[in-house]
Amino acid sequence: MGNSTEMDDLHTRMMRVTEDLRVIQRELNCAAMQAPSDPELMEALSALPETEAIQTLCKSLDQMRHFLWFYTQVMSNDPELGDKLRQASGSEKSENLKPDTSFLDQLNRSDEALLLRYLVEAKERKPN
Repeated sequence: MGNSTEMDDLHTRMMRVTEDLRVIQRELNCAAMQAPSDPELMEALSALPETEAIQTLCKSLDQMRHFLWFYTQVMSNDPELGDKLRQASGSEKSENLKPDTSFLDQLNRSDEALLLRYLVEAKERKPN
């Protein structure tokens, strides 16, 4: 499989996920509008499984937002940043993370650590 095909597949998946998120938003919006006048719906929306699912989605979206910010910085702004991020991520010890930590939690922590490293190094550099 070539890089072009892989990128096409990735683009298709991103478009599908984006559309899914729009549908979820519309459905939650409708539920939120109906809930005040429907006690049964309000109770169902307040149930633990529903709130846990929303919290999980919220955390995942926050982590993805952080990652996408880093990705866009690497791809569009500073090629030196990309090299620094790759070097820093390769030197990071994975044993510092708990084994039961989710992949997204690990990703978020490494993103934040890499950003902090970059910002510290950027302060030490002389401006052009």
